[in-house]
Amino acid sequence: MVAPSDGIGAAPLCVPEGAWPGWRAFRVRVRDDEDDALSQASFYLEPVDGQPLPPYRAGQFLTLQVDVTDAQGERRPVTRCYSLSDRHDPQAYRITVKRLSAPRGRPDVPPGLVSSHLHDRVAPGAILQARAPAGAFVLDDDARVPAVLIAGGIGVTPLFAMARAALATQPDRAIQLIYGVRNSREIVFENALGALQYGHPNFHVTIVQSAPLPGETTGHGSSATGIIDVALLRHLVPHGEHHFYVCGPPPMMASLIPALRDWGVTDAAIHFEAFGPASVDPPASPAAALATPIAVRFARAGRTLSWTGEDASLLDFAERHGVAVESGCRSGSCGTCETRIVAGTLRVARAPAFAVAAGCCLLCMSAPTSDLVLDA
Repeated sequence: MVAPSDGIGAAPLCVPEGAWPGWRAFRVRVRDDEDDALSQASFYLEPVDGQPLPPYRAGQFLTLQVDVTDAQGERRPVTRCYSLSDRHDPQAYRITVKRLSAPRGRPDVPPGLVSSHLHDRVAPGAILQARAPAGAFVLDDDARVPAVLIAGGIGVTPLFAMARAALATQPDRAIQLIYGVRNSREIVFENALGALQYGHPNFHVTIVQSAPLPGETTGHGSSATGIIDVALLRHLVPHGEHHFYVCGPPPMMASLIPALRDWGVTDAAIHFEAFGPASVDPPASPAAALATPIAVRFARAGRTLSWTGEDASLLDFAERHGVAVESGCRSGSCGTCETRIVAGTLRVARAPAFAVAAGCCLLCMSAPTSDLVLDA
């Protein structure tokens, strides 16, 4: 039922050497609040088996399985992915989680369900299940091209990890972090960022506040007011070739990625991470449009929809049409969107890191090649 890739998709998924199969038990060693608003907390996770942890590449994420009580009062496991928020430590992994805002659009699994559980119920000593780190959102090892890291809110976590890891081995590397927050109470890793700037003259940080607190002075030095857009980047980024690494909320991603392309930045120089609902469309490709639409039926939802080739994956297609499906990493690692194929054929973008069950597919990496029926 699954055809080989025809070349669609992103960069290969990176999985650390020595990664363990399936789930592994981790104990929360330490929990730290990271911002003055107490809305973002770091969790240091050490393996229960006491064995060393395989190294990962800064920018990758950890997939967690957490037992939570959903909106219907039922206790069940839910999978979510969180960026690793520091350079590798063989004794413990660190994730930093923001308590998400009020849920919208998914009454069965609200977007803030797991983040609220972690903030309200997970303390030192708690046990969580995790898969090995994975992800293709990593910093290029070539230090000759300056890197511009663009973060929106909690999207700073993989970018901070990238900067800290890179500067540990390439102390003179040119890296610029442009970090957007609503106000100064939401800044995370502030002291660590200051220490990196002090010790590395080619590392520069600009904090961009969209709604600064009354009395705060912004708009000069290493700060700015407003949103991160190309107009601001033209002012901050020196002329020349750069690689851009972007991670932030859907509205920022949806506007900034196309704007970078319009500015003349090549796709090869734009790297981004997007969790949750699709937030970045791939470059338009006339060849992707189909002369004859493909019928895709979501059996449990009772809906048959026409696939015309404009969506990057079946997951994007389902979300655009309001079909409720679970999702996590969107890169073939967590397995959250695994769905049984009832009938039909499809192609996959690349071999996933997650071991997919026979007769199933990962919606985030699949596109139909014939009329298709899915158990979703």
